[in-house]
Amino acid sequence: MQPGSVYAQRLRLFPVTTTLQEVDGHSVLHIAGQSLVELARTFDTPLYLYDQTTLETSLAEYRQTLVDSYPGPHGLTYAGKAFLCTGMAQWAYQHGLLVDCTGVGEITIALAAGLPSESILVHGVNKSRQDLQAAVEYAGTIVVDNLTELEQLITIVQRSTRLSPQPFPDLWLRLRPGFAVETHAYTQTGQADSKFGTSLDQALQLARMCKQQNLPLTGLHFHLGSQFQDPAPLQSALEAVLDFVVRCHEEIGWLPTVICPGGGWGVPYHEDQLPYPSPVSYIQFLAQSLENGCRQRQIPLPRLHLEPGRGLVAQAGVALYRVGTVKHSDSRCWIIVDGGMADNLRPALYGARYTALPVRDVEREPCGPVWLGGPYCESGDILIESLAMPELFPGELVAIPVSGAYHLSMASNYNGAMRPAVLWLDANGAHLIQERETPDRLVYRDRPLPT
Repeated sequence: MQPGSVYAQRLRLFPVTTTLQEVDGHSVLHIAGQSLVELARTFDTPLYLYDQTTLETSLAEYRQTLVDSYPGPHGLTYAGKAFLCTGMAQWAYQHGLLVDCTGVGEITIALAAGLPSESILVHGVNKSRQDLQAAVEYAGTIVVDNLTELEQLITIVQRSTRLSPQPFPDLWLRLRPGFAVETHAYTQTGQADSKFGTSLDQALQLARMCKQQNLPLTGLHFHLGSQFQDPAPLQSALEAVLDFVVRCHEEIGWLPTVICPGGGWGVPYHEDQLPYPSPVSYIQFLAQSLENGCRQRQIPLPRLHLEPGRGLVAQAGVALYRVGTVKHSDSRCWIIVDGGMADNLRPALYGARYTALPVRDVEREPCGPVWLGGPYCESGDILIESLAMPELFPGELVAIPVSGAYHLSMASNYNGAMRPAVLWLDANGAHLIQERETPDRLVYRDRPLPT
């Protein structure tokens, strides 16, 4: 394959263990030494693959950059909303990460994975009483989003008769600093009119309540948005948060031991986005901004905590589909595959732009642009538009890289779709970490009409 070819560029988006190997006279995509043809034959399609080496490579980059850039304590949380199952939670715990859980459902996944309370951090913009009760019982940290939530937590504490020796979880306040990063409007979260977090003025009231109730308030959290590649807006947000810290210290005598500016650094999904800025520059920018801001205000360095989800897991994931039919209209060649918006909603929801490669004989000459569509009864069920690809035939396999984040976590049973199986690929082979849904599971919750 020519190094500068479009197909070579696409290969750069795949997991770091991806290779092309000769099999029976055909070049075949392999990940972690596993033939994608054989994996599809064994486990069927649609099929999701997660490469452990790519995960650990991404994690090492985040960790080493924090070590090199920030003189104070630091840590990482895996943002479970990107993709969470018991296997992924176990991997995160084994590597010393906290796991961000949104509500009782994800807390249950973390507990099933054997996570101790100190490894569970709970987010949520409108936590139910059940969510809060589970968080108090099983989490090590709760990120408080609003006044109502804090009042409910205080009530839970006052009424609690539990005998558990576990201490009350640490609390972080989620702030709305009034700034947003440049990204899709649906993934901006820090602007003044965002539904997330609380204003800086009201946050002071929440901090005062925590002190009055003797609750363990230890941190501040904010998040400006996801899939951005310019960290500049974080500077203004961080300055506002540090000014808020000074105000808290002056008015109620409180200082945070942790500041978490969230995550959200983007990843490239298409070869046209290469080269893409490394997360190293983002981490260095945050570390230097926080260090300088604290020094200027003469406040101690807090623990700098980051929450990468997509940044760790997106490139590790690959979606594998099989072509069902090829259709030609007046202006388009449609490649209809056996998955789509039911397992990857991002193109329909955000206009996300993906790329793809055939699994076999990647180097074939392109025959013109194709549109990859899914099988669902929506005109918006389009995975990829106008992509240069070789001629494809029914039965061929197509692999879409950078499929590790926000695919399966937003998957649905639309049109009776059954969620795909998920494989974990490591040096020891391929391991099933989520079974494919079966038809009987689609009616598991249903009950007949009364007679």
